[in-house]
Amino acid sequence: MLLRKYLLVTESQVSKCGFLIVKKKGDVLYPKRTKYNKYRKGRCSRGCKPDGTKLGFGRYGTKSCKAGRLSYRAIEAARRAIIGQFHRAMSGQFRRNGKIWVRVLADLPITGKPTEVRMGRGKGNPTGWIARVSTGQIPFEMDGVSLSNARQAATLAAHKPCSSTKFVQWS
Repeated sequence: MLLRKYLLVTESQVSKCGFLIVKKKGDVLYPKRTKYNKYRKGRCSRGCKPDGTKLGFGRYGTKSCKAGRLSYRAIEAARRAIIGQFHRAMSGQFRRNGKIWVRVLADLPITGKPTEVRMGRGKGNPTGWIARVSTGQIPFEMDGVSLSNARQAATLAAHKPCSSTKFVQWS
């Protein structure tokens, strides 16, 4: 199921994301293939890009207040926090009606050198993945849940990444 450039993640489903096919290793989502295996970090744009600034799939979501980088671990931790909150609050209703959309994908590799290695001798090996998030972008969307449960889940998920977020509602 191809939904524009966004990644749709429900409880047991992982779909295609844009033109990259996403692999799932354990609980980590990352691209199957990249053009280069090492990238430069680059700068996170301070301005607000028009892509992904409005709710596209769900009724509720979290909106980033600052531009920054999200690691693949932070994205997965926030997704698990949202799902855990819904399971605690709603038990079987979430499995029938609830959906979560993760609209960011950690697609840039981050490299690192091992400790106690001398300077030089090139760039280190890839150790993880990050996603660049611009101001106003919506990383998570929810649907099929009540407003109070969605607000609680968004609050829990906001503690996982190191960037500040706020709760948004479809109007």
